[in-house]
Amino acid sequence: MRVSKSSSLAPREAYRTTYHFQPVKHWMNDPNAPLFYKGYYHLFYQYNPKSAVWGRIVWGHAVSTDLINWRHLTGAAIYPDEWYDANGAWSGSATFLHKGGPPVILYTGSNNASQQVQVMAVPKNPSDPLLREWKKVSQNPIMVPIGINVSSFRDPTTAWLGSDQRWRVLVGSKSDKNKVGMALTFRSKDFVKWVKAKHPLHSARHTGMWECPDFYPVSLYGSHGVDTSTTGPSVKHVLKNSLDDSKVDYYTVGHYLPEFDRYVPDDGSVEGQNGLRYDYGKFYASKTFFDDNKSRRILWGWINESDSVADDLNKGWASLQAIPRVVRLDPINNRSLVQWPVRELESLRAHNVRKDSVVLERESIMKVEGFKSGAAQVDVEVEFELGAGDYETVEEELDGMTAQSLCSNNTSWGFGLMVLASDDLKERSAVFFKIIKGRVNGNVHTKVALCVDQSRSTLQLDVDKTSYGGFVSVQPHQRSLSLRVLVDHSIVESFAEGGKTCITSRSYPIVAVNENARLFVFNYNKLPLVLRHLSAWHMNSTVQIYESN
Repeated sequence: MRVSKSSSLAPREAYRTTYHFQPVKHWMNDPNAPLFYKGYYHLFYQYNPKSAVWGRIVWGHAVSTDLINWRHLTGAAIYPDEWYDANGAWSGSATFLHKGGPPVILYTGSNNASQQVQVMAVPKNPSDPLLREWKKVSQNPIMVPIGINVSSFRDPTTAWLGSDQRWRVLVGSKSDKNKVGMALTFRSKDFVKWVKAKHPLHSARHTGMWECPDFYPVSLYGSHGVDTSTTGPSVKHVLKNSLDDSKVDYYTVGHYLPEFDRYVPDDGSVEGQNGLRYDYGKFYASKTFFDDNKSRRILWGWINESDSVADDLNKGWASLQAIPRVVRLDPINNRSLVQWPVRELESLRAHNVRKDSVVLERESIMKVEGFKSGAAQVDVEVEFELGAGDYETVEEELDGMTAQSLCSNNTSWGFGLMVLASDDLKERSAVFFKIIKGRVNGNVHTKVALCVDQSRSTLQLDVDKTSYGGFVSVQPHQRSLSLRVLVDHSIVESFAEGGKTCITSRSYPIVAVNENARLFVFNYNKLPLVLRHLSAWHMNSTVQIYESN
């Protein structure tokens, strides 16, 4: 069945996306165990098959040949039908024990006493490329929380194989004293009997529970991805944790010391919600996998709703997955990551609108004309060129100020795009750059922030309209800034400077929907600038096949 949009749909139906991943109905959250096997990409996900709110979770399952068009398989891949997962089959990961062999899934089971344990499942028929059916091994549960908080022991990672031929896997946990978040290490020779290491791979005070940890290598020499078991001088490692207290994903880049089973972040790394993030907006419980089909590492992330529970129940579904992104080490600094939507997405590009070398006068706004059916599902790439002069907003002190706080005073002194906008601009979501000059430790610095202002994203009242912001790494004396924005009815994904900084947001307009959605470019700065290039494509809808239950 092809999922399509109609201009006659009510606004609440118009919030359903046309090229993002989502089940036909009900609640979805964390992406689980993404993998490539026998010609198919697989995505499992946390799913409540009975309601548009969280509940007794099963594993949904879909397959694709291109990461864009999906076949949603019948029933649940993993169902909570044993004593150790009776309360839900929670998040987990997949590992290939042998190259070309079938995957093994590890996940968290929650029993009726709210105790969390780790569970293994294997394919019933490894020759089936769709991996429709899974069975739980008789040795389950294979990891139990001895000497660990029984309600804070979850989300096993993809395992990696050490030079000693022992497998390692991480499980998220915490210590209530000093709110220490930690990634516990377990080792195994046979992938069935696991022993907890005496110390965690890494921990950090005042960060709280670490959910959905992810640990993987990134190449120092090139943009290609590498297998999860790769170690040595050609790679650095990334440790990502999802912070249960603040619901943000943060990561550090550093070095893995296999002889000690320790991870050491780079000097100056910040732990917790003020550290580096994949995404400075609505993006959580993320999971990567190594795609050996195309030698790349791909990132999935869960995008929750920003409307009310009542709205979700009314529309019958809740949550999306972000467009899968290729993730790699920033080749300029080797200390952070860059992300970019998978190239397969560009196959959906259709009618194109283009603008080149347009002067944007100070405090001006320009409608981008030429869309045949509105701008509710578009892919926009834009580059701004700054002229001579001082474009900075002046802040006396920048010490301790976050990009989100600097972005929170609307679009003043900014330049960028307004998407999902009504003709009269009473509804609009602004994605823009802000250049700020101020003092840090007594010295004058200039910073660039990517901002998303949702304060006028909808005329509705019962909607979260939080503004988001993230600093963008730029070169000294750089005079141009680039931006890519994916718009899909109720989600906006923004990528600054080739994916150095990313922000995802949700929008629920009631006027600027379907053919009534508009795209604007604006310059609210005190000096003119040049729109060097804008290219915007209408995006075709993906093919989504939903098998009957």
